[in-house]
Amino acid sequence: MFLVASEAWAQAPAQVKFATTAGDFVVEVYPDKAPKTVDNFLQYVKDKHYDGTIFHRVIPNFMIQGGGFDAQYVQKKTRAPVPHEGREALAKGGQKNVVGTLAMARTNDPQSATAQFFINVKDNAFLDPTADQYGYTVFGKVTSGMDVIQKIKAVPTGPAGPFGSDVPKTPILINSATLVK
Repeated sequence: MFLVASEAWAQAPAQVKFATTAGDFVVEVYPDKAPKTVDNFLQYVKDKHYDGTIFHRVIPNFMIQGGGFDAQYVQKKTRAPVPHEGREALAKGGQKNVVGTLAMARTNDPQSATAQFFINVKDNAFLDPTADQYGYTVFGKVTSGMDVIQKIKAVPTGPAGPFGSDVPKTPILINSATLVK
């Protein structure tokens, strides 16, 4: 009986509070839908990887992305990529890429997600996994502070660092990301 109870506890949603220069928001992650992705994300939180990073890509009709670069646009070192779990998460009843959901950022290689994440600021069905495309793994959602996400998506952007566009002109810094539940 103890084993069943501890397995259920291990699969319970965890919450992470992001304290940013634009305000605070909380995300809830779903280990029962995307266990490897959530373990990967939470390990970066525990390692304080996100502390001092910026939202380096803000597109108002799409998403806000962060977790990979410091305020000087230096890319932070990461662990090995996490296996893509998008299709499996959807099959387990996980969410699609809709407003407020949290997904892993990656390159064109579906098996390349490491630390960067994005928050959808509109419904982005074209990012959903299908039988024909990997899509992007949704592993959580914003549960409080969506007003902060709306504020971030509205900031003026332009070129900065190695990026030709979509970078907030006034950096949005993640001061800390902490496990709260």
